[in-house]
Amino acid sequence: MPTRILHKQILIPGKTSKLVLAAPQIARKARPGHFVMLRMSETGERIPLTVADTNPEEGTITIVYLVMGKSTALLETLGEGDDIHDVCGPLGRPTNIERHGTVICVGGGTGVAAMHHIAKGHSHVGNHVVAIIGARSKDLLLFEQELRAFVDELLVSTDDGSYGHKGLVTELLHDRLKEDRDVFEVVAVGPVPMMSAVADTTRPFGVKTTVSLNPIMVDGIGMCGACRVTVAGKPRFACVDGPEFDGHAVDFAELRRRLAAFRQQEAVSLEQWRASHGN
Repeated sequence: MPTRILHKQILIPGKTSKLVLAAPQIARKARPGHFVMLRMSETGERIPLTVADTNPEEGTITIVYLVMGKSTALLETLGEGDDIHDVCGPLGRPTNIERHGTVICVGGGTGVAAMHHIAKGHSHVGNHVVAIIGARSKDLLLFEQELRAFVDELLVSTDDGSYGHKGLVTELLHDRLKEDRDVFEVVAVGPVPMMSAVADTTRPFGVKTTVSLNPIMVDGIGMCGACRVTVAGKPRFACVDGPEFDGHAVDFAELRRRLAAFRQQEAVSLEQWRASHGN
C-alpha cells in the first residue's frame, strides 16, 4: 500500500536525503539492523534501504539514501506529502545487541545513518558507545548531531582535514583500540572498502567485528541471488542471512567484484532516465 512521506530533509544537495515515512506497522517491529524495500511505481524495481531510526509512538521510520541510480533518482523527485508506491519490511536479521561494556560503532558515507540506529540500540541497553564517523570533507558529514545526543564519545575524521582528525576512520579506530583493551565489539557500516579496512584494523587486536553488507542487496528476499557472498568459506545471502556478518570471515575481494559487475549497465539506465526527464 502507498506510504506517505511526512518529512524530507536534503542532507547533501544532489546527493543525499533523509525521509520520515508514515509506516506504523513497520515502526512497531523494526529493530536496529533491519531494512525495508521500496518501490516507487508499480513497474519500478525494488530497492533496499536500511532503517536509520524509528518512532513507534508516532508510527514513523526514517531512511537515508544516496542518489546513485535510476530508482534513487526517482525517489529524490518525491517530496513531503507524496506517496511511495509501497514499502515492505522490516526485513533481514536485526543486530544482536547485548550489554557487555564498550562498543565502537564506525560509520562512513550514508552508512552513518544505519550505524546511528545500531549505536542507539547499544546505548539503550546500557553499553558505553564510542562512535567514529568520517567523510571526505566536513560538508559531507552525516548524523553528527543526532549521534551526539546519546553516544558517550564521538570521534570525527575527514579526508581533507576540514573537520576533526585529518585522515581515515581506521586511524582513529586503531588509536582507540590501543588505548582501550576492554572493547568487546566493533560495528562498521559504510562503503565496502571502509568495512574491509575496519576488519583489517581490528584483526590484530582480536576484537569481534560486525559489518553490514547492505550495499550488495538487490531484491531483499533471497530470490535473485545477487547478494551472495562467501563468509567463513561458505555461501551466504546478505538479505536473508544478514545483512550483518563477522567482518573477519567475509571474502571482501569477492564482494568488491560482485558490486562492480553491473556498474556500466546501472550508469546507462540512469543516463537514459535523466535524458527522458530532461535532467
